[in-house]
Amino acid sequence: MKNSDRLIRAMIWDRRRRAFFGVLRELRHDRPGFIGLLLLTFFGLFALAAPLIADRSALLAASGRNNPDLAAPSAKFLFGTDEIGRDVLAQLVWGSRVSLFIGLFATLVAVVIGSVVGLVAGYAKGKVSAVLLAIDDFFLVVPFLPLAIVLAVVLGRSPLTLAIVIGFTSWAGSARLIRAQVLTLRERAYVERAQALGAGSWHVIRRHVLPGVAPLIIANATLIVPVAILTESTLSFLGFGDRLSPSWGKLLDGAQSSGSITINAWWYFLPPGLCIIGIVLAFTMLGRALERIFDPRLRGR
Repeated sequence: MKNSDRLIRAMIWDRRRRAFFGVLRELRHDRPGFIGLLLLTFFGLFALAAPLIADRSALLAASGRNNPDLAAPSAKFLFGTDEIGRDVLAQLVWGSRVSLFIGLFATLVAVVIGSVVGLVAGYAKGKVSAVLLAIDDFFLVVPFLPLAIVLAVVLGRSPLTLAIVIGFTSWAGSARLIRAQVLTLRERAYVERAQALGAGSWHVIRRHVLPGVAPLIIANATLIVPVAILTESTLSFLGFGDRLSPSWGKLLDGAQSSGSITINAWWYFLPPGLCIIGIVLAFTMLGRALERIFDPRLRGR
């Protein structure tokens, strides 16, 4: 019995490995998706290499006391300095870690909540489904940015808290998409066969329904990340971000409050703006490519 279990597990992992490399092959032939993957690789390496590019002590206000304020790019400061003489490149590279962490962790929170709600609301019937749909409708109707601002002010402004707040206010759309897919999978013959053989609801959801919606969850997750990063940038730009942690949104807030746009200090506001645009574009292109790969009906569009 143990040998047969090992053989089954080996077959499952082999199938998953072949599916993973199959997706990579499809991405290689999808130009927008491949470009998005390359951009994400660049930003990921850029964030990981932060200690090699700039010392974290350059983020302190005291580090700029002997430097010129709003100095243009030079050999010493490749991206110039801010209004108190700090190196903009150091803030940009360390800020990439905060922005990516918030975007990815917020997506994880949103995907977990949205997947659980969508699976249960789609598979269950009666009052349970009705209550979950009512909660989902509430989060769909309420503007998520004002709600995120209120929660950030009440709960705190640390990167972890901001990620949880953004994820908690961004799951409703995912839940509705997953529920729609579960409703179709629930009527499939193999699901009805498993129920007829005595399989419980948890077994059916875990072994039959969840694998069917997993591609949709993965593709949708790549589209939630840019929304989370934009939300964090908006909160930081409006002054509701963490004052002690650098981020691209905080850089834009500092550029706006210092009047760098008025005096044309482009090195202060242009790099973080381009980084936000680049990461959002990369996740969007990759997400659309994954949608085309996982959904045969979208291929060729």
